[in-house]
Amino acid sequence: MIVVTTPTGDIGRQLTDRLLAAGEAVRVVVRDPARLPEHVRAGAEVVQGSHGDAHTIAEALDGADRLFWLVPPAGFHDAGDARQYYLEFARHAAHEAARRDVRMVGVTSLGRGYAGEAGLLTAALEMDAMIESAGVTYRALALPFFMENLLRQAPAIRQGTIAMANAADRPLPTVATQDVAKAAETLLLDTSWSGRARVPVVGPDALTPADMAGIVSRTLGGTVDYRQVALADFRSTMVRHGASPALAEDMADMVHAQNDGIYDAEPHEGGFAAGTGFQQWCQDVLEPALTA
Repeated sequence: MIVVTTPTGDIGRQLTDRLLAAGEAVRVVVRDPARLPEHVRAGAEVVQGSHGDAHTIAEALDGADRLFWLVPPAGFHDAGDARQYYLEFARHAAHEAARRDVRMVGVTSLGRGYAGEAGLLTAALEMDAMIESAGVTYRALALPFFMENLLRQAPAIRQGTIAMANAADRPLPTVATQDVAKAAETLLLDTSWSGRARVPVVGPDALTPADMAGIVSRTLGGTVDYRQVALADFRSTMVRHGASPALAEDMADMVHAQNDGIYDAEPHEGGFAAGTGFQQWCQDVLEPALTA
């Protein structure tokens, strides 16, 4: 039995579909089962609740031998310290997975070894250390910049601009969520591994945001420019739109670390070879989303 958390999210949804198509016994943990597609409600066991809750995760892991783990975003308006949130959310799952000898495949950040503060990325890396220290059989999918982050820019892209606080001339390794789901599936279906290890999942491109804007322009057949936003303006704009000060600070620290090369701190050669290039992703995902 494979337990999948966040089955309505970008990665969890694709992973659940892959596992069901492979004929695996799947159990999903979800707060609101009504958000699940009909084929998932029909094909998977459903445990209702938060996978950060001790009772819920214990129920979900009863009789299971594999777990896909992803911490959902904290509330936008009331998020507190990211470290505390990640560690508290994952604590019960780490305990139960270790106690029941459940193999755990988790989503985290690339960048172990980075010495600076990285906000949300630091929180994810500290979560990994906590899970490992609990004795869990664990594979951490170490991920760089998500291509899907650009979907949040859809209104601006329609107006001809991508605006982010990432340095315009700093190359970013990228990954598409479909490749993360594929890597998770590969590990969950492989029952030969043991111990604890990190598995970088990195796409074939390392593009600057300005390069990305150029590819978006060519894909859409128009001009899309990149505009770098100052970190202080990025932080204040988040707060002005209702983000908690703690979330705004953690997000700003994350972007600062990306600009400072956090993804270069951890070697990613020999990890899972993610095959989706940025141009292909723009054609398959971004363009349809913009024209839907």
